[in-house]
Amino acid sequence: MDLGNEGSSPWDDEPARGGDGQSVPKAAGGEEGEGRNTEDTTSASSPKQQSIAPTPTTPAPTSSTRTKGKRAPKRFVPQSTSLEAADDTLGPLGPLGTSQAEEASLPDPPIEHAAQSQTTPSASQGSLTSAMESAHLGEDNDDEDAPIRPRVPPPVQPPQSEGAGAHTGRQTQPSVSVVEAAKPSFQIQVGDPHKVGDLTSAHTEYSVYTKTTSKAYRNTEFVVSRRFRDFLWLFNQLHTNNPGIIVPPPPEKQAVGRFNADFVESRRQALERMLNKTAAHPTLQHDGDLKLFLESESFNVDIKHKERKEPLLGESKGMFSSIGIGGSSGGKFVEHDDWFHDRKIYLDALENQLKALQKATDTVVLQRKSLAEACGDFSASLHSLAAVELSPLLSGPLDGLSDLQLRIKELYDRQAMQDMLTLGIVIDEYIRLISSCKTAFTMRQRSYHTWHAAESDLAKRKQMQDKLLRGGRSQTDRLNQLGAEVADAEKRAHQQRLLFEDMGKVLRGELERFEREKVEEFKSGVETYLEGAVEAQKELIEIWETYLMRMDAEDDAATLVSEAAADGKDSEQPKTSGLGEDDRLEGQGDQGQPAPITGGAEEEQ
Repeated sequence: MDLGNEGSSPWDDEPARGGDGQSVPKAAGGEEGEGRNTEDTTSASSPKQQSIAPTPTTPAPTSSTRTKGKRAPKRFVPQSTSLEAADDTLGPLGPLGTSQAEEASLPDPPIEHAAQSQTTPSASQGSLTSAMESAHLGEDNDDEDAPIRPRVPPPVQPPQSEGAGAHTGRQTQPSVSVVEAAKPSFQIQVGDPHKVGDLTSAHTEYSVYTKTTSKAYRNTEFVVSRRFRDFLWLFNQLHTNNPGIIVPPPPEKQAVGRFNADFVESRRQALERMLNKTAAHPTLQHDGDLKLFLESESFNVDIKHKERKEPLLGESKGMFSSIGIGGSSGGKFVEHDDWFHDRKIYLDALENQLKALQKATDTVVLQRKSLAEACGDFSASLHSLAAVELSPLLSGPLDGLSDLQLRIKELYDRQAMQDMLTLGIVIDEYIRLISSCKTAFTMRQRSYHTWHAAESDLAKRKQMQDKLLRGGRSQTDRLNQLGAEVADAEKRAHQQRLLFEDMGKVLRGELERFEREKVEEFKSGVETYLEGAVEAQKELIEIWETYLMRMDAEDDAATLVSEAAADGKDSEQPKTSGLGEDDRLEGQGDQGQPAPITGGAEEEQ
């Protein structure tokens, strides 16, 4: 920097104006003139320099003033510059946000000013500019991110977007409630039916395989062996322990034909459905007797030990000992709830309809079996006829028809079994379920009678207490005793009333559950029945079409053989018949040629 140049600005921001004569008065002027010049130069500087030059950038003028002895003590110039920066309403960093379009629109400074600006103040201004630009970029980024995610830092945004996408993907799957997810699941299979014992104690045992997620069981998978009476014991215990619940019933006992293969298979399926329905019930799956039945390896010993303890558990088991299955009804019951009355009438009508449907289904199954037997007899007769037939053209189709009838017999047998195991077993199960519903109704009636018996006992004790009080006798002990008995009777009557009301609520929910499951299972059973019937008819049509195509193929083959034989016979005749034809043709040609000649001769004559 040329310190001797009087015409240059001490701030290096404007060129010299005129010659030396014009610049000297400004330098020699008073403090006011020089202050005005500095203010003018700072105000005339470019907006970029004003925006970049904050308060800390004033050391450059101080160094220039120190070189001149007259202007060294003048300290008001940095104050004016700092005042201009402080007067900015946007703050020291505010003007940095101006767009670059404004900077590009301003004219470039002269070359002289550009040459003078290559000094120490320009370097300090450049460092500050870069620092401010970096601060400006950070501020812009913050302003851009703020409205989008005000609380989430930028590095965490990609995982959140992936997580949001994954969460969106999970929403497409069917949601499961917390109760359903926490409920234990059971998969029970009843299989391997085998006969055990001699003639006097022969019975069928089944292997019960269980797989569960319940924490109440020791293992997740276990297998036990049970006989039919064990299933009956479980059914009775579940009814006793859970009054008002419709317990899935086991199949009925059968004395004749109980070791028949078809009967054993139908009973096995019915027992398996009973256990799976019981384990799927939200109340019955937590019953202790079900747990004992499914996992006890010494079942007979355990139930005997339980029966010995049963009388001691009469009070803790609730007030159901007086309303058990084998107890007395206590009088005629009159239903006061119209909803239960209508349901009972509906169940009676449904039971009659299902029994009629079961009878018709059994008739269809028997007719299919008889038709299968007839097809078997027909096949045997055709086979016998084909054996004595000498002509292969007839014995072959007869043998094919015999085999076809055997296939039809197998088809009818399979269809009869499928009808019995799909639609028939559903009908039979719901007939037994209606009986279980009636048992639940009976238990509710007994609860009603128990409640009214408690009310009658309470009324008697209150009557005795009132009679004793009206007598005027001072029997304090007797009054205290009657007061305690009345309080106990009131408590008992209140409990029985609550029990009756709770049983009504439970039974109402069970009947609604019964209706939902009935619709679903009958729909599934009918669909399976129809699909089986359609597939059977398609298979039957395919069998007949295959037989017909084979017969047509054999007829075509026989026709080809006969035609070949006829062609062989015709090939021997052309030696004689062929020459006669040629001679006849030549004769016809010879006879045709002289005709015009003779005609011409006649004309000449």
